Amino acid sequence: MPVIESVALRMVDLPPKVRRVDAIQTFERQETPVVTITDSEGAAGIGYAYTIGTGGPSVMALLERTLAPLLIGRDADRIDGLWHEMLRATNATAVGAITSLSLAAVDTALWDLRCRRAGLPLWKMAGGARDRVPVYSTEGGWLNLSEAALAEEAAAAREAGFRGAKMKVGLPTGGEDARRIRAVRDAVGPDFEVMVDANQSFDLSEAIRRAAILEEHGIAWFEEPMAADRVAAHRTLARATRVPIAVGESLYSLGQFNEYLAAGAASVVQVDVARVGGVTPWLKVAALAEAHGVRVAPHFLMELHLSLVCAAPAARWLEYIPQLDAITRAPIRMEDGMAHAPDAPGLGIDWDTEAVERLSVHCAEIGRRDAAPRAAE
Repeated sequence: MPVIESVALRMVDLPPKVRRVDAIQTFERQETPVVTITDSEGAAGIGYAYTIGTGGPSVMALLERTLAPLLIGRDADRIDGLWHEMLRATNATAVGAITSLSLAAVDTALWDLRCRRAGLPLWKMAGGARDRVPVYSTEGGWLNLSEAALAEEAAAAREAGFRGAKMKVGLPTGGEDARRIRAVRDAVGPDFEVMVDANQSFDLSEAIRRAAILEEHGIAWFEEPMAADRVAAHRTLARATRVPIAVGESLYSLGQFNEYLAAGAASVVQVDVARVGGVTPWLKVAALAEAHGVRVAPHFLMELHLSLVCAAPAARWLEYIPQLDAITRAPIRMEDGMAHAPDAPGLGIDWDTEAVERLSVHCAEIGRRDAAPRAAE
């Protein structure tokens, strides 16, 4: 039986391709921990996670000092067992972003290794529900864009074949947001989906007011209207509006998603494979959503979520935000607004390992022969 022999850790800083501003933050850079797990037969799997500019060194420290050493000598096929063992080992810091991101970096590498050894792409290994999925673009919807530029970007997305576009909201008054939404709807017409994202910037009363504005424009969903821990407030909002309420990118466990779904507080689940802790819990959230009759439209990470959306019956959309171009060899394949599932075994990401090495700002190697982790500047 092959066992895990070594774990290589790298962190790459990736600047965004465009300026990204929402109601609460500016996305200035993406810290990207990359984990390579190699077994005793020489097979390897690569996984990753990300942060929006802060927390990367903390993720790397947790990987290097706690999670990676735990893996050495273990059976890589026992993915669910290893996931729960890692969760127990980090009990004092779970549930939370740093721990979930660290778990995800390992878990995605383990799934990549499993799929490569089996000769199957992840989307087939995890379910194989479909081989393509509609795509909507977020890259032209940032809050820093002018009204005219926003409308122009939305029209360009439709012309490029996208099936929808998401725009940020959360300006000081509802009238300002309303004018921008109207400009986008006028630019794309009634048959193009428009999603809006408030990035947790409203309280309940303001969310109800803004939702009334959204109803006038046929909005596909109202994303993160309030702080993610306010489940009861989201339930109240969901009952007060005809606009579907979307949550998930700021939830970090299966239990948190269960609270929302049991309360009827969301009708779109945006589970993020990195923030929820990897492929293992992502698939469980998707199954939970399916049981509740709720659709899944994951947040960010399009290069990996493509395979997961194609695996899960409840998944309906892929969000387009290019993230890994600098460290991959080929983009995802899109035709007529549909992203096609990859054929190659593994996660479906064609890593440029030389670029990962070149752009790494932190490196470590943990292995059977190492008495302690070795860090390289």
